[in-house]
Amino acid sequence: MTVTRGLEGIIATTSSVSSIIDDNLTYVGYNIDDLAEHASFEEVVYLLWHRKLPNLEQLSEIKRQLAENAKIPQQVIDHFKTYPIKRVHPMAALRTAVSLLGLFDEEADDMSPEANYRKAIRLQAQLPIIVTSFARIRKGLEPIEPRTDLSMAANFLYTLLGEEPNEVAVEAFNKALVLHADHELNASTFTARVCVATLSDVYSGVTSAIGALKGPLHGGANEAVMKMLSEIGEVENVESYINEKFANKEKIMGFGHRVYRKGDPRAKHLKKMSEKLTKLTGQPKWYEMSTKIEELVTARKPLPPNVDFYSASMYHSLGIDHDLFTPIFAVSRVSGWLAHILEQYENNRLIRPRAEYVGPEKQIYIPVEQRG
Repeated sequence: MTVTRGLEGIIATTSSVSSIIDDNLTYVGYNIDDLAEHASFEEVVYLLWHRKLPNLEQLSEIKRQLAENAKIPQQVIDHFKTYPIKRVHPMAALRTAVSLLGLFDEEADDMSPEANYRKAIRLQAQLPIIVTSFARIRKGLEPIEPRTDLSMAANFLYTLLGEEPNEVAVEAFNKALVLHADHELNASTFTARVCVATLSDVYSGVTSAIGALKGPLHGGANEAVMKMLSEIGEVENVESYINEKFANKEKIMGFGHRVYRKGDPRAKHLKKMSEKLTKLTGQPKWYEMSTKIEELVTARKPLPPNVDFYSASMYHSLGIDHDLFTPIFAVSRVSGWLAHILEQYENNRLIRPRAEYVGPEKQIYIPVEQRG
């Protein structure tokens, strides 16, 4: 038995959803650069679920379905108001709310392909509104109902901030959603597939994935990047801060990746949008600090920035609370989770690896009265 810690390099399944080959990320064979520059998030959702890009009629239909299913049950809104708001992280709220959604879905335990697809539509449509509703409720504000005439990117910003976003903001947010939509067999996707491989329901699979994404080694890195930028404060403080980190052998968040060796292909797109948005909002220092950090880190180690690094300053310049960065990741990545869940159901086999036992052997039971 050969042990591979973290299952690194292990091929656990086959998939037609996405691939990472020689540092190139593709969704169903489409290069991520091409999709980031041209595709709407709704097109990407359709692509991941149907393995083809939609025509105009198909795109219009999935937009209609998503828009009509975006409103979340009042019971979920009411449930938010019972949370200890001051200490609950939005990822914990999202995890609980998705599980709660399953209680109010009459098709929750219907495992037919048709019902599972309808549940996928509802989850994709409702996750953004769960995040924005919780974000407003914890500030004492009422949730805003999503509009049927806005894209998913625009609707998120509208229902979060209470005003229709400008074109640059929508472009940036749409690009972020496209770039985060899927990433092969990452930790949260693998968690979702392990869960539903038992023939558990879609809601359980997505709830499990959110639990995995919540960890700082997976989805929490962009929040940690913004914490670092806030601690640095000004561009002139960057060099001393990074030098101290290196001297203390502390991890600098937002650099390196388990899979990519030459660089995360998604990072450059968010770097451009970070520069554009921080200038537009009069906050160029966040981008300038980020580029200075990148320069100092890459000069010492071959660790280029990953997708989390520039998304932090970009989200901050949009006026988004820092602890919402990881829930935004989930708003996008649920499209990939659902694609993999549906794929797992299509050709299911229980995922049950083995472990090499390294504990004591040949022990004999001794009655409790005789134990020292």
